Amino acid sequence: MLSISVQKLHEQFGHFTVLDVREKWERDIACVAGSVHVPLKDIPAKINELNQNHSIAVICHHGGRSSRAAAFLLQHGFTIVYNVDGGIDAWAREIDPSVPLY
Repeated sequence: MLSISVQKLHEQFGHFTVLDVREKWERDIACVAGSVHVPLKDIPAKINELNQNHSIAVICHHGGRSSRAAAFLLQHGFTIVYNVDGGIDAWAREIDPSVPLY
């Protein structure tokens, strides 16, 4: 599985589908504008809604759930999948300080 820093993701933002796998209550607190929300538990049911031919950067709070989601996508035919190092927490600290920490 590939990983990507929040800095690199920010620099190349338009080249990725940013997939947020956190729960709705977490996304209500903080999110990356323009990301797609599919909670981790819903990935199997909604996998067909994701484009296998597009680069996907998976994000969660710190990187654990996004790593599991990225592995699942890779096992199901996706080929360009990145785990966002540090998750939304790193995004808030390093890219966009207006995003609340929690």
